Amino acid sequence: ESLPIIEVFYEFNHLKALYRQGWLRHGISKEHCETVAEHTLGVALLALFLADEHFPELDKGKLILMGLLHDFGEIYAGDIVPGKMSLAEKHELERKSVERVFLRLPKGRDYLAIWQEFEESQTAEARFMKEIDRLEMGLQASVYEAEGAGDLAVFFDSADKALVTPELRRILAALRKLRAQNS
Repeated sequence: ESLPIIEVFYEFNHLKALYRQGWLRHGISKEHCETVAEHTLGVALLALFLADEHFPELDKGKLILMGLLHDFGEIYAGDIVPGKMSLAEKHELERKSVERVFLRLPKGRDYLAIWQEFEESQTAEARFMKEIDRLEMGLQASVYEAEGAGDLAVFFDSADKALVTPELRRILAALRKLRAQNS
């Protein structure tokens, strides 16, 4: 008999082997490329540390849940790069993926609601996490550049467009300063 938790573990295990496509397309080798699972860990930790430091009013439990669950849509949809399909199509594919995984679990509807909240970006926590998702990308670009990956300015520009919170913009500004010193 296969227990739901075993099936779900096998499913989210795919995220450990799913490379972030944006990095591959910009010349990062598979040996060095961040996986979706590694990105997930980075997002959850950044949310925890930055909420503790600057945003005690946010629901930290919800932030961590959102960080851990936000990319579960990629288990069956894959890491879809912008421009490959409409946002509505991407959302639909990812929604089917999260339903397929979460609804095996006793609290699956709660997880689905957290995932949906992130997708809709209507709450303070969801908006914060959307920014953290992009900040993680900027930080990772900074790591790759420091390791000699070449010019990843496009990722800093993308983060720049997404970040509105002053405390998070300050981190991006510090990253840009580091880039300038290292180039």
